[in-house]
Amino acid sequence: MNRLTTSEADYDLARFPEDPRDPFRAWDAADAYLLQHLDEQAVDLSGNVVVAGDRWGALSTVLAAHRPVQISDSYLGQRATAANLERNGLPADAVRLLSPRDTPPARIDVLLVRVPKSLAFLEDQLHRLAPAVHAGTVVVGTGMVKEIHTSTLSLFEQIIGPTRTSLAVRKARLIHCTPDPALPRTASPWPLRYELPADAGPAAGHTVTNHAGIFCADRLDIGTRFFLKHLPERTGPDRVVDLGCGNGVVGLAAALANPEATVTFIDESHQAVASAEETFRSNTGPGAEARFVVGDGLSGAEPGSADLVLNNPPFHSHQATTDATARTMFHGARRALRQGGELWVVANRHLGHHTTLRRVFGNCTTVAGDPKFVVLRAVRR
Repeated sequence: MNRLTTSEADYDLARFPEDPRDPFRAWDAADAYLLQHLDEQAVDLSGNVVVAGDRWGALSTVLAAHRPVQISDSYLGQRATAANLERNGLPADAVRLLSPRDTPPARIDVLLVRVPKSLAFLEDQLHRLAPAVHAGTVVVGTGMVKEIHTSTLSLFEQIIGPTRTSLAVRKARLIHCTPDPALPRTASPWPLRYELPADAGPAAGHTVTNHAGIFCADRLDIGTRFFLKHLPERTGPDRVVDLGCGNGVVGLAAALANPEATVTFIDESHQAVASAEETFRSNTGPGAEARFVVGDGLSGAEPGSADLVLNNPPFHSHQATTDATARTMFHGARRALRQGGELWVVANRHLGHHTTLRRVFGNCTTVAGDPKFVVLRAVRR
């Protein structure tokens, strides 16, 4: 937990799930810079306030008195917002939580944008919000200097209106955008779809749907490609989990290879789960069984509820490099697997996940490897 000091109050904030070993804060200089700007410029927050991309709820918590709408793709970010409101004695309904899959407010008077890591997601987000912005809307973006590029500013300029940036303060920068209602309204180019290549295992030749913000949305990433070549060959009514499913191509391959299997697709990204569902539905028959879950990995799964977990864990949390998400996924998989159930993981070789898996499961074998990637297998004893 850490404390954010503003001109009006101090706020105790934490990421979700809260972990005393986590060295990263729930806010950064970009959040603080934006809040300082709103205060110093006495921005009128009495109208409809929308906070897009608030990472851990810091902005929404501080602005809770103005009853903002938060639009976040992250389930964990939404949970962090709810927990931070409670932690600071604020009403649970002070912030309305929406995902990018929800219909945004019809009118926005103040639009605050935390610049996301994905330029594609920013593009789609601005397209969705632009119809609600009017000539008097105050539009302010924020991000660390390394997150704001010429391409970032171009998107604001092309979709919302004339754009300029502030001076940098503590390596953070603001984006000031003046809405131009005369700009032509164009549709978002997302989602993208592409056909899987011939070496994509059971999923070869099938079409993948990618909503904006999905990792490697315009092509099959090389780690997943390697994984698809080495998936376990199984038959029978397996309960399979595609953990951290992204666009769902791994779970789709498992379902195509074993039509008797029931696949659960899980991700903390609303965009990812929507992509996985469209990918699965468009490539399987009406009788194919699957579940689609936006959530915190397998934290809520029943013990013994899975026979096989397939996982390509991330090693970034926004701009920070960390194995915390992978560790959480591995522990969740162990709890969810039945005795004899298996976790299969693909990862960059240098991450050393075999050591963590041996610590969590008591065993780990290397199924396949090349100079960059390894496929690892751990069994629930």
